[in-house]
Amino acid sequence: MHIKFASLNSGSNGNSYFVGTDDHKVLIDAGISAKEIGARLTRLNLDPNSIEAIFISHEHSDHIKGLEVFVKKYKTKVFISEPTYFNSRLNIDKGLLYFIQDGEEINIGNLKIDCFRKIHDAIDPFSFTVSSFDLKIGVFTDLGSVCTNLIKHFSSCNAAFLEANYDVELLKNSNYPYYLKSRISDGKGHLSNLLALELFNNHKNEQLSHLILSHLSENNNCPDLVGSLFEQFSGHTLINVASRFKESELFSINSELSLSHKTKNRHIQTSLF
Repeated sequence: MHIKFASLNSGSNGNSYFVGTDDHKVLIDAGISAKEIGARLTRLNLDPNSIEAIFISHEHSDHIKGLEVFVKKYKTKVFISEPTYFNSRLNIDKGLLYFIQDGEEINIGNLKIDCFRKIHDAIDPFSFTVSSFDLKIGVFTDLGSVCTNLIKHFSSCNAAFLEANYDVELLKNSNYPYYLKSRISDGKGHLSNLLALELFNNHKNEQLSHLILSHLSENNNCPDLVGSLFEQFSGHTLINVASRFKESELFSINSELSLSHKTKNRHIQTSLF
């Protein structure tokens, strides 16, 4: 048995991630237009009608932009915390709306989704892992800092989307105003390359087959820079950098933990970022 996963888009212009099996499929966030979500799923040979649920991490527009239209079109269930829902001013059909709690486990067919709070400058931010057939995929972006919840869940993943938002020196020397630099790096904003690498080095398990570096800053990071940094320490883990303009390939791992890729390849396409 196997589980599949892909980034549909990753960055401040919109975030959405797919995880599923042949029988059941979910999205984490819907921060690009419903039209683009549908188009990118279709290019991955995934039917948008097959998405059973969307889990929302927080209310920032780059995570909910396409949600209302997608839900109206495909009648998809939405799992979101109550404070996030009311702070977002979304209008979702009550029959499709489910409020999540910290530490809750939700079953969508043969998928188990674990919901847990994270540190970010939002009203009630959550991260998620999606498990099936003893395989676990984590979606860990928009992280102000590495908390015990994050360490616990990351350390049990077979594959993960992990934020590596900014390079410390690039941010320091950027033309961003002081308040924005502080917001990004003050422990409630985003995770730097070095903090993400520290988490990876100290807490990955031996079965972590794929790491997809996610939510890169357009101005304060570089795919080649962060990809090369992680490659130095990657071991058997395949390193990929998610694009802010197009979907990734559809990755797959099976219950024997054999990689879907027989050779290591960072898959960094600089022209796309």
